[in-house]
Amino acid sequence: MTDILIIDDNEELAGLISDFLIREGYSVRRAASAEEGLTLLENEMFRLLLLDLMLPGKSGYDALGEIRRSRNIPVIMMSAKTDDESKILGMDIGADDFVDKPFSIPVLTSKIKAVMRRTYDTAEKDILSVCGITADVGARRVYKNGAEIPVKGKEFDLLVYLMEHKGQTLEREKIFNAVWGADCFSELSSLSVYISWLKAKIEDDPKNPTLINTVYKVGYRFGDDR
Repeated sequence: MTDILIIDDNEELAGLISDFLIREGYSVRRAASAEEGLTLLENEMFRLLLLDLMLPGKSGYDALGEIRRSRNIPVIMMSAKTDDESKILGMDIGADDFVDKPFSIPVLTSKIKAVMRRTYDTAEKDILSVCGITADVGARRVYKNGAEIPVKGKEFDLLVYLMEHKGQTLEREKIFNAVWGADCFSELSSLSVYISWLKAKIEDDPKNPTLINTVYKVGYRFGDDR
């Protein structure tokens, strides 16, 4: 298994990133287009994907959409587009993090380590099953009463964190820092958006939730305290 696949048509930048990551001890493959990268993903195993947004042919968004239909490899998107809309769209499709170009290589490395730690350290934990919801943390799949439901990317990380703290009232800031990281570009308001998306997927009646409960002026609680 190769550690990291870089999909970026900027050969100079991709080479710089690759050389630095190899010195850090990672194994790396490179692709100059989404099509080439998707072919590599079909035939090889990778632990993490660095995906440029602006690519010849298929865009990074298109590639990520295809990837998320069949696999849960962690993805960090790279882009010169720094507006919030572009970032939110990437995260909505299923990116795990987003880094603005130009960026410092050490900052990128830090993000890679953080995403890998969240993904693979968590994967060593047991399957979680709470209130009819089951999260297979290793496979990053979610089931409700035995039927799989589409919970991906940050939604999955958020759900697992809430399930791990069943019955506990968690402050918004604590949840956000644990799931997104204190240095993430997103704002705290993103949490309420992801909570509403999760409710739409796991609650029988999202307007009258029984799993994810809002605690007024504090945060959220998953399930009861029993």
